[in-house]
Amino acid sequence: MNWTAIAAIYRFEMARFFRTLAQSFISPVMSTSLYFVVFGAAIGSRIDEVEGVSYGAFIVPGLIMLSVITQGISNASFGIYFPKFIGTIYELLSAPVNFLEIVLGYVGAAATKALFIGVVILGTAYLFVDITIAHPFAMILFLVLTCISFALLGFIIGIWAKNFEQLQLVPLLIITPLIFLGGSFYSISMLPPVWQTITLFNPVVYLISGFRWSFFGVADVPIGLSLLAIALFTGLCLLVIGWIFRSGWRLRS
Repeated sequence: MNWTAIAAIYRFEMARFFRTLAQSFISPVMSTSLYFVVFGAAIGSRIDEVEGVSYGAFIVPGLIMLSVITQGISNASFGIYFPKFIGTIYELLSAPVNFLEIVLGYVGAAATKALFIGVVILGTAYLFVDITIAHPFAMILFLVLTCISFALLGFIIGIWAKNFEQLQLVPLLIITPLIFLGGSFYSISMLPPVWQTITLFNPVVYLISGFRWSFFGVADVPIGLSLLAIALFTGLCLLVIGWIFRSGWRLRS
């Protein structure tokens, strides 16, 4: 394992993040504050509790997942797409670095950025509501696994995309709707029975449910299914990336 190459890619990607640190820090704080104003104050005044948890606190895991998933995808996809766009990816592919080291560098940096955003949002949430984390180790596990798995998905999207429009296509048209319909701001038990069944086909439901369980001990689906879902999703992404580098799909001109 070429740890020097991994560290070089990781440092390069993190340097780009730190150059816009103020924007990266202020943006999630402002967005989280607006969500609390709109959902916590406006809607929360009409919904006292959801499954025994105050509505303001109930939406915190969903807010974190919303930002972590979108940030993980966007950072990883742009990180690998830009070298493709300017042509420097061929220098990377011709260097004595295997695909696993490339993935570790780019995905590790994207997951770190997403994790930072998640911690910032959690800290911001404490300014608005009282939160007690029932299972802190499980919370960290779900947060880290989500950052890694969706950074892997973003890496795949970055390789697949042929232009900047395609780079935004999947997150905007597929991922964001799945997050909003995955119980980010409500419990699926509040839906009619038919829609509860349909919602269970949304993979994001299992991530948000497991993450919310780590906070409050309540979940829409069994915690074992949540862990299985994220493990299967991560494994699938790794298999796809392995196939991409073996076949050279979208990497060769």
